[in-house]
Amino acid sequence: MKKILVLSLLVLATYFNSALALSNEFAYVTNEKDDNISVIDLSQFSVVKEIAVGQRPRGIIFNKEQTLAYLCASESDSIQILDVKSEQIIGELPSGEDPETIALHPNGKTIYTSNEDDALLTVIDIASATVITQVDVGVEPEGLAVSPDGKIVVVTSETTNMVHWIDTQTHKNFANTLVGARPRSAKFTDDGKFLWVSAEIGGTVVILDVANQQIIKEFTFDVRGIHRDRVQPVGIELTADGKYAFVALGPANHVAVIDRATMAVEKYLLVGRRVWQLAFNHDQSQLLTTNGISGDVSVIDVQRLKVKKSIKVGRYPWGVAIRYVP
Repeated sequence: MKKILVLSLLVLATYFNSALALSNEFAYVTNEKDDNISVIDLSQFSVVKEIAVGQRPRGIIFNKEQTLAYLCASESDSIQILDVKSEQIIGELPSGEDPETIALHPNGKTIYTSNEDDALLTVIDIASATVITQVDVGVEPEGLAVSPDGKIVVVTSETTNMVHWIDTQTHKNFANTLVGARPRSAKFTDDGKFLWVSAEIGGTVVILDVANQQIIKEFTFDVRGIHRDRVQPVGIELTADGKYAFVALGPANHVAVIDRATMAVEKYLLVGRRVWQLAFNHDQSQLLTTNGISGDVSVIDVQRLKVKKSIKVGRYPWGVAIRYVP
């Protein structure tokens, strides 16, 4: 009886500690068609606020202190700065035309954005709100990632079908890697040794060796009952423990779960329609997906590999970033 009581108390303590942690987490979701952000309280799994922003918001990130959000207002041709406390746009950064995605250098001082219409990578100094330089890349650049050591920024060009490798000190494009058709997202592993890249029309995800910029592994996806043309990988997230990779499969309406030990697809999780981007909460116990056509966010239990909740947001949710308040 004593053992049962102790176990019960431990279970309850774990539950309440988890609930307490989640009560400090808020997901910020950009809605392309509504020109706003839906703020989701992850303790309630409900939208608690909608914040008006610029036209066609897409990529969104937080500063290191998580006091400011930077978001790509694509059709406003600017990166807007949102003060999360006042919930007001307090400034803008110059971005060039049609910024779509955004990445922050580990130093917290430099922002990178891809300019799809101009085939450029724009490098921005945050403090002075000035463009440091613009780098010519392939046609229709989109995906961005900065290496953990801050030495490399990569850009994927959708029409050129390449990953462009750029030295963050010299701003020189030192290598190009041909990948599948219409590459979208890029993600470095935490140790900086490998880069994962999705190819939307190619229907593949590849792993590249950062040391030589060569492909060492390619994944294809076979979702039961879904035609292969609808399997269009976009967002990628990697668990810090090295166990899983999650891949959003676009109009296939599923997220693929890849076992990184066996390098095989372990499972497909049904989410909302046209799944775009992914984001973990702070302890990676939950993964959120933005589902464009169904206008909702799916919440995945990472340990159980099950979808636990669907949350209605605005029209055409695209980007998502999670703010954790200790």
